[in-house]
Amino acid sequence: MSDGEQPKPRRRRGRRRGRRAAGPPEPGADQPGGHRKRTPSNVAGDQSTPAPKPQKSRPRRPQERLRTVHETSAGGLVIDGIDGPKDTQVAALIGRIDRRGRMLWSLPKGHIEMGETAEQTAIREVAEETGIQGSVLAALGSIDYWFVTDGRRVHKTVHHYLMRFSGGELSDEDLEVTEVAWVPLQELPKRLAYADERRLAEVAHELIDRLHSDGPAALPPLPRTTPRRRGQTHSHTRNHRTDPTAQQQPGRRTNGCGQGP
Repeated sequence: MSDGEQPKPRRRRGRRRGRRAAGPPEPGADQPGGHRKRTPSNVAGDQSTPAPKPQKSRPRRPQERLRTVHETSAGGLVIDGIDGPKDTQVAALIGRIDRRGRMLWSLPKGHIEMGETAEQTAIREVAEETGIQGSVLAALGSIDYWFVTDGRRVHKTVHHYLMRFSGGELSDEDLEVTEVAWVPLQELPKRLAYADERRLAEVAHELIDRLHSDGPAALPPLPRTTPRRRGQTHSHTRNHRTDPTAQQQPGRRTNGCGQGP
């Protein structure tokens, strides 16, 4: 080395460490702190966990279509004392116990049988369900509704009539009737269980006012009906009294009104 040359700094050599290529660490590589990352490949003897098999969806069965049945009934609002003051007038109602044990009051009614008109059915059903006789004065209107029973979808239409009491005594001998009662005309909105029948009671009030002011000729004429030519498949009512020891008397018919009014 000449006097003019400076000595080169000596490069310090450190301990060689292992080098790896740049990029993300390989699975299972050592992590700082001496802990080894647990991956599915090194857990439980490096046994890989099989992926769950997708469950096959079961095809849904098509919903069974209910058979639709059309039924027609008739009934009446029988008024005792219809020619006198309204505060003395009373109407005949029937009561049935529902599933919850409640007493539901409604108008007597039932199915139109083969060979009957709607007016004839109303007179017969009133006599069978209440024990009294009535004569038809005017039509109050019709109610129709739907319900499902015995695997059938039933569309029911009920024709109602305003009737004058003509005789007899109240009786609850019909198996489908729990109680019968004379109810003051003014209490019908509170006593009747169904809104449609409460509206019919309002129509009855208007017709009675017309009867008092202008006489029977002022009442609207009865709609023309024809005798039924074919029988009906009757639905069973859910509100009748059940007595497992009682037997149906010969010749005595029981009629169902289905659900609702």
